[in-house]
Amino acid sequence: MKTSLGTILTAMVTPFAADLSLDLDGLEALAEHLLCHGSDGVVVAGTTGESPTLTDAEKERMFRAVVEAVGGKGTVIAGSGSNDTAHSVHLTRAAERAGVDAVLLVTPYYNKPPAAGMLLHFRTVAAATHLPVIVYNIPSRCGVNLEPELLAQLAETPNIVAVKQANPDLEQSRRVRELCDLGLYAGNDDMLFDVLRMGGWGGICVASHLVGERMREIASLVRAGATEEAEVLTQELESLYAALFATTSPILIKAAVSRLWRSVGGLRPPLVGATPEQEAALTAELQRQGLS
Repeated sequence: MKTSLGTILTAMVTPFAADLSLDLDGLEALAEHLLCHGSDGVVVAGTTGESPTLTDAEKERMFRAVVEAVGGKGTVIAGSGSNDTAHSVHLTRAAERAGVDAVLLVTPYYNKPPAAGMLLHFRTVAAATHLPVIVYNIPSRCGVNLEPELLAQLAETPNIVAVKQANPDLEQSRRVRELCDLGLYAGNDDMLFDVLRMGGWGGICVASHLVGERMREIASLVRAGATEEAEVLTQELESLYAALFATTSPILIKAAVSRLWRSVGGLRPPLVGATPEQEAALTAELQRQGLS
């Protein structure tokens, strides 16, 4: 059987200094903060961490910094995938040397490989490491979808242990559960309740920067059979999820974290800050949630 890496895993934002250089002290502090507020682990240099604008050297420094800061208090998962198989192997090996607990490999984007190419990609990277591998299916950003039957084939590789499913079609997630023992993580925050109900491992989340304890409580209630209570908590968070994803992530989650915790800096271009209207809507929602 595949082994869970935790229930609530937060896809961390990447803190930057005023000149948009890495703020490693802020990164370490954020990792520790999240593990004290509902997260079982963190994902470093994923989509929410602005991975497309991070260099390999920066990613390696981030992996090491978070591993050292966390010190075994939670799992550290490295975003080491790209749309180049050789590059993904290089980053995955660097992540393993840094001491992370697992890697997250995004579906190759832009070049849109056929199913055979995706199988080759993930199997090649998995063979290059002893680490557990989480496959990351996010068709809205990558242009291709990992079909359940293809995921079942990938599950035959021993160290491919889970999928971060950011395809909102819940029937596809249910089909994955039917076909194989691959661990299932909600890849969108608003999928968490449904994925837990179908026996998934949890979520790789964004709102857990702010409401990690509440998201953990949803998971605990579902697993205790208190699904009605869990659904009520889920409904209370739906407007927060909508507010945080009113524009491209991580624009609004970075704004929220900077307001409610400490500054995590700006965004590297081509991302830009929120509009005044988006800022106002975010302020109203944070107040409604009792967060500010």
